[in-house]
Amino acid sequence: MPRYARNAVILAKIETTVGTDAVPDGATDALLVSELSITPLDATNVDLAYIRPYFGSSPQLVATATKKISFTVDLAGSGAAGTAPRLGSLLQGCAMAEAVLATPARVEYTPVSTGLKTLTIYAYDDGVLHKYLAAMGTAKLGAQVSDRPKLQFEFTALDGGETAAANPAATLTAWKTPVAMTKANVVDITLGATYATGAITGGTVYPSRGLDIDIGNSVQYTPMLSGESVDITDRQMAGSVLLDLSAAQEVTFMGTVKANALQSVALTIGTATGYKAILFAPQVQLINPSKQDVNGRRLIGFDMRLVPSAGNDELRIAFV
Repeated sequence: MPRYARNAVILAKIETTVGTDAVPDGATDALLVSELSITPLDATNVDLAYIRPYFGSSPQLVATATKKISFTVDLAGSGAAGTAPRLGSLLQGCAMAEAVLATPARVEYTPVSTGLKTLTIYAYDDGVLHKYLAAMGTAKLGAQVSDRPKLQFEFTALDGGETAAANPAATLTAWKTPVAMTKANVVDITLGATYATGAITGGTVYPSRGLDIDIGNSVQYTPMLSGESVDITDRQMAGSVLLDLSAAQEVTFMGTVKANALQSVALTIGTATGYKAILFAPQVQLINPSKQDVNGRRLIGFDMRLVPSAGNDELRIAFV
């Protein structure tokens, strides 16, 4: 019988002990994903390179190896303020801390550099279960006009093996439908604002095409003869934005770039309580200005460097 690429179920659960199977369950840990890519074995192959009196390949030895998996999930709240969205475990596996807060009820995610968490990921691919242990990853956040807000994750993990197993039933009701990136659903790019207790105040709103943010984790696999590990060893957050500026504003922004100035960047997605997401970066350096033609309109693009202020605060994702 044929097997089908769409017949896949992905589960993820935070591990209590690094590298020990957390046994994710379809009822509580199922992911609603798109753009799925499963790499069942990413191995270093050792070529024996034998010299023989004839042409031909030599065998290779499968040496150290990891598993990799990537997928996209919607950036959307849980539908209830103060209740963590299902994607929260994925962010925690990317060196982000989860904080459930009150007054007002909200859930916030911020970077961390210690006490990092790992995931067990089960990838059921139409009859084959691939187990990913001690998984750690990075993510890219996309929030562009006329698209959906989304997070693209890539995880590296230790090889937990494969087994023949039927796909489990997956409960996906916790995943809520995102809003489209349209004028009615966002507060556009806001520069110079402040964030406190689930709200953006002040600053100047600029028309934009949205933004992209790369969390930029350095995920490293280190094999030893007596063990192996996956680690996040650094973080370099970056991004880009495309703005509709007046001539005077463009001149001002060029001065900002040349002065190496830092300023906050915010974007609010959604309007309904429980579904709203606020992206806030307190210290952003705009670099590499570019002029772009969009439908004949002159827009100005910038790359962004998200830098820490007090540390572990380059980006805040708040669901309110």
